[in-house]
Amino acid sequence: MDINSESLGLLLRLVHQHSTESVKRAIEAGGFDLAPSHANILAFVPTEGIRVSELTQLAHARKQTVSEAIEELEKRGYVTRRVERIDCRAKLVFLTRKGETLRPIAMAAGKQVDESWAALTSPKHIAILRNALQDLLTQLQTKHR
Repeated sequence: MDINSESLGLLLRLVHQHSTESVKRAIEAGGFDLAPSHANILAFVPTEGIRVSELTQLAHARKQTVSEAIEELEKRGYVTRRVERIDCRAKLVFLTRKGETLRPIAMAAGKQVDESWAALTSPKHIAILRNALQDLLTQLQTKHR
């Protein structure tokens, strides 16, 4: 594969796959059983809980996909759903103790990926990449509001 001729989207996807696999291995080494798609959902669950509709927006996923992931995460003991106090028709998703225990492991694994990439290239290259991606994301989010 000639990397210079590949699209930016494909390059981002391939790098993302590497990151996801690294984090998955760290999560498994910590004794947790979690699919990468589930980790994507857990990353957006705040301490105060969140509605599925909000998770759908943050994770950029379909409501059915997020609902199925929440159901599986609940079966595995990572999240729980409770009725919202303000609107009794709505349910909020909360991390359980098991879910809270997983968060620092996943975050440390993500940091380790960043550090290993900086060692492979340079801290400066990673900082430039991070800033460029943050700028692009901000512009994309502003454009689509």
